[in-house]
Amino acid sequence: MNETNRIEYKLWLTPDLDIEKEVIAFLNYKEGGYVYIGVDKDGNTVGVDDVDTCMLQLKDRIKNNISPSVMGLFDISEEERNGCPIVKITIASGIEKPYFKSKYGMTSKGTFIRIGTSAEPMQQQQIDRLFAMRTRNSIGKIISNRQDLSFEQLRIYYDERGKRLNDNFKRSLELLTENDKLNYVAYLLADENNNSIKLAKYSSLDRCELIENNEYGYCSLIKATKSILAKLDIENKVFATITPAERTEYPLWDKIALREAVVNAIVHNDYSFEVPPKFEIFPDRIEITSVGRLPESLSREEFFNGISIPRNKELMRVYRDLELVESLGSGVPRILRAYGAECFVFTDNFI
Repeated sequence: MNETNRIEYKLWLTPDLDIEKEVIAFLNYKEGGYVYIGVDKDGNTVGVDDVDTCMLQLKDRIKNNISPSVMGLFDISEEERNGCPIVKITIASGIEKPYFKSKYGMTSKGTFIRIGTSAEPMQQQQIDRLFAMRTRNSIGKIISNRQDLSFEQLRIYYDERGKRLNDNFKRSLELLTENDKLNYVAYLLADENNNSIKLAKYSSLDRCELIENNEYGYCSLIKATKSILAKLDIENKVFATITPAERTEYPLWDKIALREAVVNAIVHNDYSFEVPPKFEIFPDRIEITSVGRLPESLSREEFFNGISIPRNKELMRVYRDLELVESLGSGVPRILRAYGAECFVFTDNFI
């Protein structure tokens, strides 16, 4: 496969390789993209000698040399191609454009965009326009109404994954505003908050006959997510078809698609409205409603193709750390594989 508007090949990672330029160009591009290390310009696989070192160096350079923060907007993974190990960088289109090299600031020298198969300098006029349009209601910028928050539940979940939080975790997880105040991300992940996610169950096909009403919240959003997944796992009855040859079991809802739909609804919910997602079980279906329309720069076609523009990159980063999210852009394709595009309904304020 040759290079495209969304694919860039690099033979190897060296100090002279301007990998930041390529990543920035995809962050500023409406569809994001992929960079492969260990592949030449013609698409021939050469491989990477030391994959672990390459991945560590890439993470360090992308994390520390690009502004604004890109944590939660990229994945680095190892793949095998033609019997050789290569490194793949998956980059989502960011919502805080323009992204730029920290040392050069928002200038044409440090800001790039993908045009065709190249990363080209962005004109100052375009830089200024994007900055003026930058999202201002990001939950990372909203100051929490409580500053006396604790995070013992979050520490426990990180410890379970062998990822101990250090004394600087509030800054490294982007739980602070530019003025060092705890932000709304911190509020959602704290041990105590007023965020509550409702899960209702009806005996009727409409909302007239409510038979069960559960609330999961007033705690870390991670704990609430796990509680909802556990409850739906109980509700997801398993049926069996028995023939003389075999017994085949199948659940009421596809387990992979259901998990992806739940986590996506929670991670991508627009919490700036202070309205959480909701989950409703009917005799013939389950409805999962997330607040917020598609990002302005993301079309429905791009959404269905798995192009990812994380609304809440700070939450995305934490959920990936805790392995509740596997990789950028993987959720919607898994849902579509089981149920098709018709299972999604878009309105002006909800999905």
